[in-house]
Formats: sequence, C-alpha cells, structure tokens
Amino acid sequence: MEYDNSNRGAIFKNDDKQQDNHPDYKGSLNVNGVDLWVSGWLKTSEKTGKKFMSLSVKPKEDRPVKQASSPKRINVQFDDSDVPF
Repeated sequence: MEYDNSNRGAIFKNDDKQQDNHPDYKGSLNVNGVDLWVSGWLKTSEKTGKKFMSLSVKPKEDRPVKQASSPKRINVQFDDSDVPF
C-alpha cells in the first residue's frame, strides 16, 4: 500500500541559512494534490512580544533545465573559389 501524502507536509530547520532574510525553516506541503514549497521565519510580535512563525508558500514548478550557452559566433572570411560545386 502506497502512503498518501495528500494534505500533508513538513518543514525542517534551515542549516544552510546564509543571510538574515533566508528562511529559518524550509520544507514542502501538498494541498489538494498540489505540491508546494514552504518557508518559515521565526519572529517576535512587536505588540505582544509573543514569538510566532511567519510562513510563505509557493508552487513546486518544474525548474527549467539549464541549457548550455549558445556557441560563440566567429566571423570568418571564406573564399569559395576552391569549392568544386
């Protein structure tokens, strides 16, 4: 029997956080069959002083495959007088 991940998700501490604006937690979530990325930031309310987690979600879209750069064009002068056709 296959496990059903519908309407479930998980976030984990972001051990690769390199800047203050990077999320403190990252993970994924499925809502009604749609896979989403989840990011979370630990914050403190300015009004109450209570700690909370602010969340952001965005669709997990197929990331485009990075294509090789286009070949560089070189201008070459060609003398076609030696071509037999």
